[in-house]
Amino acid sequence: MSKIRGASQRGLAEGYRSGLEASAAADLEERKAAYEYETFKIPWEDRKMRKYTPDFLLLKNYIIVETKGRFTSVDRRKHVEIKGQHPDLDIRFVFTNSRAKLYKGSRTTYGDWCDTHGFKYADKTVPTEWTKEKLNRASKAAVLKLKEN
Repeated sequence: MSKIRGASQRGLAEGYRSGLEASAAADLEERKAAYEYETFKIPWEDRKMRKYTPDFLLLKNYIIVETKGRFTSVDRRKHVEIKGQHPDLDIRFVFTNSRAKLYKGSRTTYGDWCDTHGFKYADKTVPTEWTKEKLNRASKAAVLKLKEN
């Protein structure tokens, strides 16, 4: 059996789906920021009912953090629908590179898309400011209602 090395490999072995998720979790733990990982689902509807499982929930303020290396058109459409159907949820993104283009030849970056659609975003790690923000009562109420169901 080979020895697992590196934070991202350890994170994958511990159940994270990507190296970015693993490093975000390790960073949050190092900063002693209370969070949950994939603990609830958000129902949303396009042509049929679907469920989305957010990556992280910051417990101090009920900010939902989604980590993304690739941000596909399917992901983008899904998040626009979720925002429209659950406007009280505070969903933010941490990208590997927010300056990456939406697709080859596009002028629009992941960050530009977030700006256009009203999502906050960061690169590589959850910003300290996000972990220290005051409680978002509307987001908390929405999350707790989703967890009940």
